[in-house]
Amino acid sequence: MDATFQSYGAAREVTGSKHLVKIGSKQLLLDCGMFQGKRAEADAKNRQLPFAPAAIEAMVLSHGHFDHSGNAPTLIKNGYGGNIYTTSATRDIANLILLDSAHLMAKDYEWLCRKRPGQCAFEPLFNERDVIHTMEHVVTLGFHRAFKLPGDVECTLYNSGHILGSAVTVMTYEAGGREVKTAFTGDLGREGMPILPAPEAIPAVDYLICEGTYGNRLHDPIADAQRQLGEVVNDTIRKGGKLIIPAFAVGRTQELIFFLHLLKDAGTTPDVDIYVDSPMAVNATSIFRVHPECYGDDIRQAFVDHHENPFGFEKLHYVTDVNESKRLNERKEPCIIISSSGMCEGGRILHHLKNNVGDPKNTILVVGFMAENTLGRAIADRRREVRIFGESYPLRARVKILNTFSGHADSRDLVKYVRRLDPGRLRCVYLVHGETDALTNLRSLLLEAGVRQVEVVDYGRDYPLA
Repeated sequence: MDATFQSYGAAREVTGSKHLVKIGSKQLLLDCGMFQGKRAEADAKNRQLPFAPAAIEAMVLSHGHFDHSGNAPTLIKNGYGGNIYTTSATRDIANLILLDSAHLMAKDYEWLCRKRPGQCAFEPLFNERDVIHTMEHVVTLGFHRAFKLPGDVECTLYNSGHILGSAVTVMTYEAGGREVKTAFTGDLGREGMPILPAPEAIPAVDYLICEGTYGNRLHDPIADAQRQLGEVVNDTIRKGGKLIIPAFAVGRTQELIFFLHLLKDAGTTPDVDIYVDSPMAVNATSIFRVHPECYGDDIRQAFVDHHENPFGFEKLHYVTDVNESKRLNERKEPCIIISSSGMCEGGRILHHLKNNVGDPKNTILVVGFMAENTLGRAIADRRREVRIFGESYPLRARVKILNTFSGHADSRDLVKYVRRLDPGRLRCVYLVHGETDALTNLRSLLLEAGVRQVEVVDYGRDYPLA
């Protein structure tokens, strides 16, 4: 029996993770994420799936981030009828993100039809009812609980430490007359992060499908995160400006809140108002409160030390009302605004950027990866002008980038993770979820570290898993 896989998303790119595994006559899908980028290209890639959904017999979802879960409703609308296996926390997060996405797509379409009737071409990919139907397909499992997939494939999930509920998928099956193990990392986290534990060790495998988002970069030590964040806060408030932080509503926002809480407790930052202006982030924080099984020991203790809620303290305000959100842009006093989306491709952050990028007193703080052709990348690249809502705005605010907060493993972390695996058994590492330069560099590092074979995966090409 043959076993192969093809990547139909996140092959030499960072978003839209979709990997089709074929074991004999059985087809399994790892992730079904949304491609993010220029509107026309993204719509074409997301609307027309490059494989037959009805032929797939099972899907495993590594975690709830939009670029891994975001197109699952399209998969089901086009004929997929099987289960979606994932952790309980990922189910909750994916449900939240998909519902928010359906709402934003509807609002965006409504706005385009009203403001630019001639450009009203991109109908929403799915609606809230489609999301509810998608959740009916989800089967949740705990870490380390083996379960069966079609084709007599045994599957087990291990904590990847990337976001709440994120998992490395390990599949065991018979191929070529022997037992084969293949692992898919999804996205890997880092050691020493404040809320989640480090990626846990997995059994020896024959093949590893591995992310390489930061395969050509090294992050600043996480131990410096609190100090660096404090410096940015103090510098901005001293100038009388606003600190605007685009942040993913799930994971990054909660880490920022946690560190701002520690800074306030230590008395090292001014007593300034902090606004989390994202209904999804407010809801996501409530999900964090009910999934302690995903935490590291430090955050469990923080729940005790901070009266069971390290994500709430004086001067921290959760904003859900749209009129309250608008009033933040009328505010003249210094403050901190954390808002989504993390890559600045939608959501309330666009309004805060539109109203604040032109003032040199303000700071735009970049705390995560910004994919190509996104507004976030244009800001991170410090372009003189950026386009928001179809109009150009001069970028006069200071742009500060803190790599400390990335939830992705860097090149050193990735090499360390792979080197833990049994080198005698590991036949090949397949690199996905990264831009070409990052994956090429990571390939060289892994080969130098003694890995037998490393391949940078191309879109749609067959790769052996047996």
